[in-house]
Amino acid sequence: MAKIISLVNQKGGVGKTTTSINLSASLGKFGKNTLLIDLDPQGNATTGLGVDKGAIKYSVYDVLTQKCDIKEAIIKTGFTKLAILPATINLAGLDVELIQMEYSNPEFKKNEQLKRVLESVEEYFDYIIIDCPPSLGINTINALVASNSVIIPVQCEFFALEGVSQLLNTIIMTQSKLNPGLTIEGVLLTLLDSRTNLGLEVVEEVRKYFGNKVFNTIIPRLVRLVEAPSHGMPICDYDPTCRATEAYLNLAKEVIERDGN
Repeated sequence: MAKIISLVNQKGGVGKTTTSINLSASLGKFGKNTLLIDLDPQGNATTGLGVDKGAIKYSVYDVLTQKCDIKEAIIKTGFTKLAILPATINLAGLDVELIQMEYSNPEFKKNEQLKRVLESVEEYFDYIIIDCPPSLGINTINALVASNSVIIPVQCEFFALEGVSQLLNTIIMTQSKLNPGLTIEGVLLTLLDSRTNLGLEVVEEVRKYFGNKVFNTIIPRLVRLVEAPSHGMPICDYDPTCRATEAYLNLAKEVIERDGN
C-alpha cells in the first residue's frame, strides 16, 4: 500500500514543484514504484517530466470530475519506476465543478474526491507524491485529506516562515475534521545559497522552530537544478554528478528511513 505524501506551501517560489519532481524520481532510483500527482493548474510538474500537454488525453481534472478512471489517466514516464497523473489548465476550474457535484449529489464529498479515486491504485505504488498549488484552496484540501503525511518546503531566504502558521492551522483543521491520521513528514530547507550569512541564519531559525521535524538534507540553489525541468528531466537524469542530485537522493533516503522501509 502506497505512502501518500503532499508537498504543501501556499507561498510560491519555495521549490515545491522542483522537490516533487526530484523526490519522486529519486524514490524511483531506490526501486520504489512512485506516482507523482500534479495538482497545480500550471502543470509545471507535468512539463518538468517531459510530458507533452498537447498529447494528454485525460488529466487529473478528468479523474476528479469522474470523466474517466484514474488508470486511464496515469502516464508512465521514461524515468525509473516513475509515473505521473498529469495536470492541464482545466484544473483551474476544479473547485467550481466539485462544489456543483456536491450540490447535486448529497453523498458526494468534494474534499474527499482525491482520496476516493486513489483507493483503486494505492496497491500498485510504494509512494504517491502530490504537488500542490501555491494556495490553501480545494485542491490542497483534497491532497491533505488523501495524504498520510506532508512535506513543507521552506526556502532559505528572508521571510522564510511567513505564512507557515496559516499552513499549520490548515493542517490542524484537516487533522481534526477530515483526516485524523495526517502527520508532518518533515520540513525541507530549500534554495540555500551557502555563500550568504542570511541563508545560514534561516537554517538555524527553521531548525529552532521545527526541531527534529526538519530534514537533515538541505537543497542548494543551483543553476543546473533550474535548467533540468526545461529539458523535461529530473536532476538525477539531467546531471547525475550534480550536488542537487546527491541532495535529492539523500532526501529520498531520509523519507524511506523515516517510514522504516
